[in-house]
Amino acid sequence: MIDLEFIDPVLLPAEVAVTAITMAELAAGPHAAKDSTERARRQDRLQRAEAAFDALPFDSAAARAYGVIYAAVTSRGRKARGTRAVDLLIAAVAAASGLPLITRNPQGFDSKISSL
Repeated sequence: MIDLEFIDPVLLPAEVAVTAITMAELAAGPHAAKDSTERARRQDRLQRAEAAFDALPFDSAAARAYGVIYAAVTSRGRKARGTRAVDLLIAAVAAASGLPLITRNPQGFDSKISSL
């Protein structure tokens, strides 16, 4: 969501979805800003996202997908807790919904984990 305005729409799928977890991160953004200009920019992004998307929930299917993704990540010796956990929760919603994951951090997901 942070870079969405900078991505050529041709490179995106016909439909784009956002998770409730992503929306929560966006809602926290204005509160974490150090100055009023950045706070306003983040608030604007949040409001535009809220107007444009019905967020995909983190439900039972996503919880099960998270378990599988967590196991895949830790089996490769990678960290799955802390700040990384939020990215994995978002990936779990995408996996449970049968949707591709579009991320600013593609190196955090290898093809074996991404195809779960």
